[in-house]
Amino acid sequence: MGSRTRYRSIVVDGLSIFYREAGAPDAPVLLLLHGFPSSSRMFEPLFDRLADQFRLIAPDYPGFGHSAAPDPRSPYTFDRIADTMAGFAAAVGAERYLLYVQDYGGPVGFRMALADPGRLRGLIVQNAVAHDTGLGPLWGTRRAFWQDRAAHEAAVRENILSLAAIRTRHVGNDPDPERYDPDLWVDEHAFLSRPGEIERQVDLQYDYRTNVASYPTWQDWLRRTQPPLLVVWGRYDTSFEVTEPEAYRSDVPGADVHLLDGGALRARHATGRGRRPDSLLRRSGSGDGRDGSQCFT
Repeated sequence: MGSRTRYRSIVVDGLSIFYREAGAPDAPVLLLLHGFPSSSRMFEPLFDRLADQFRLIAPDYPGFGHSAAPDPRSPYTFDRIADTMAGFAAAVGAERYLLYVQDYGGPVGFRMALADPGRLRGLIVQNAVAHDTGLGPLWGTRRAFWQDRAAHEAAVRENILSLAAIRTRHVGNDPDPERYDPDLWVDEHAFLSRPGEIERQVDLQYDYRTNVASYPTWQDWLRRTQPPLLVVWGRYDTSFEVTEPEAYRSDVPGADVHLLDGGALRARHATGRGRRPDSLLRRSGSGDGRDGSQCFT
């Protein structure tokens, strides 16, 4: 295949799942799970930098990007997305992988890791939370929403559809906003404006409460298994607290933690500049990562 990116789809659980793929078929797999309200497109900078080292695979979740949306009568939850992504990994032959998670990728990826830990070679976290203290003040409205959906749903809908809020997810409070391409948040706003999209995303925001309830379980897993862990964090993220990387380090003292000048999504540009994920393969004891010798159980 080489380093050229391919744009493909595969049917999983009756849904057409779109994904980007690059790199040699026999290279170590780096499975990349995107955030809200993005898609696999957010990882294009990494594809440019890492395709010579990895088989890069980045899917769009059901109902995101170019993937088909599930039946509106079926539950739209993180459990369902994680199950579909696990099925996707199996369908594309990703038997073992390094897992890269950003934002929503965190709860999807932790579910996958705990359900089948033997497939995981290491974990890369980019602005994805696993501790309640990592949720910033902006989560106040969503916490109220989890307690009383009817009373607070209108406020959550307005936030999801707000172009200004989508821009903030990229730029945060970065003092140099001219580094960010406005096409990113304009395209995401168009995605959220598609028919039926706001209803799905409100359901998923409501289900986020199950992630918070699972944080102690995820923390316990991190402490017990001590997986190779790289944390890359954009310091200007206004949604998640800048203290969260150290919370990961408290769970996994050997974690490689980097706090970067950028928002929640810009940190992906830094991975590959002296912070290459292949270091996790060496730390896992699997040589070049192709022999599959290390499991996290």
